[in-house]
Amino acid sequence: MISTSAGESLVAMWSDLPAHVAQHLNLAFTALLLACAAGAPLGTAAATYGPARGVILALAGIGRTLPSLAVLMLLLPLLGVGALPAIVALSLLALPPIVIAVDLGIRGVPAAALDAAAGMGMTHLQRFARVVVPLALPLSFAGLRTAATETIASATLATFVGAGGLGDEIVRGLQTDEPAMLFAGAATVAALAIGVELAFGGIGRFVEARS
Repeated sequence: MISTSAGESLVAMWSDLPAHVAQHLNLAFTALLLACAAGAPLGTAAATYGPARGVILALAGIGRTLPSLAVLMLLLPLLGVGALPAIVALSLLALPPIVIAVDLGIRGVPAAALDAAAGMGMTHLQRFARVVVPLALPLSFAGLRTAATETIASATLATFVGAGGLGDEIVRGLQTDEPAMLFAGAATVAALAIGVELAFGGIGRFVEARS
């Protein structure tokens, strides 16, 4: 039999869940947009400017090895609590796969395609816009897909800096020893991550078919 306090906790959980889902998605996709805005130029610079490539990819590699919770704690004294440190930390988490995928995508463009475009009289900018970008897009999008899934999964850590999200449900379930609350938070995060993976996979196949 469920006690009155347990019943009240479950009611509170279900009433708060939609708001926490909205917070979770807002944090994750804001971070993803910022990572794209920084990652696309960095990946392009790595692929097109040799001297910068080693430095950019080395930093991206370091970024992939840093635990997101450690990054969050390092940002805490600088940015305080709330959404800002969570978004910055998630952006740094999403950045490496985007940078690496954009670099690989651009460097994978066949030289013959570029030579043909040059033979048609295209300028460097025209070759980049009409040849490089379409051919590099499928692989670049694969990096975005990876970053999106990782960001959705890692956004649970935002609860540790008071930014909300589904991590609140998980932590509250642990603190109050409510398995239903814990399961609801964890299952919702898993469902969101799988949903984003499937959605981005479908978009990626469409992009590849059109490229």
